[in-house]
Formats: sequence, structure tokens, C-alpha cells
Amino acid sequence: MNFKIFDTEIIIDEDLIAENKEEIRRQLEEYRKGERKAFNLEISFPDDFTGEVMREMSEIDYGETKTYDEIAESLDSSAVAVGQACAKNTVPIIVPCHRVVGKDSVGGYKYGKDLKKKLLSLEK
Repeated sequence: MNFKIFDTEIIIDEDLIAENKEEIRRQLEEYRKGERKAFNLEISFPDDFTGEVMREMSEIDYGETKTYDEIAESLDSSAVAVGQACAKNTVPIIVPCHRVVGKDSVGGYKYGKDLKKKLLSLEK
């Protein structure tokens, strides 16, 4: 499903979410309006390294960030591998890859650094 936020269309793989499209969209709209700080959606994480990274990302609270290095350390991996897994996240915003940042920068984002900065700003 597609969802537009800050003039950017993102694609969300609703097949990984147990709830229906209407419920997903409702919760995303609440997030966009600043009314929702946590999603109440059941996610099916892939059974691979990307899934492990997605689980770690899903534990980052609204308004908080973790570095690629911090996640890599918790998974006994590398920051580069974590960044690559973040780029494979097919349920952005709901699994908040935008909350994973570099040590000295905002880091990359599949939908552009500008959107990442806006999402982080929304949560401050």
C-alpha cells in the first residue's frame, strides 16, 4: 500500500502486517498528525538478518534514536550490514528505520534524508 507523508509517497508491504489496510492507514494518519506515538500493529518479521534488525528498530521509542553501531553491537554485526538491512525494511515508519542514525550524521534513508529529518523532527 502507498502512504503519503510530507509530500513523499512511501510503500508499505501490508502482507507483513496482520491488520487490514484501513487499520494500517488509520494508525499512519494518526502518526502523521502527531496523535500516535506507537503503532498497535502485529508485524511478521522476516527470518533473516533483516528481520533481526527490524526487531531492534521496532524497540526504538518515539522521539529516540540509535546509531547503526549500537544496533550492530547488539547483533554482533557491522554498522554497514545494519544500514543495508535498514534499506530493506518494507514497513517504513511502522518499523522506524528513520530512528537509526549515524554517529555524526542523520545517515541514509530509502526515501531520502529530507524525509528522515522531517520524521525525526515530527517526533521531537
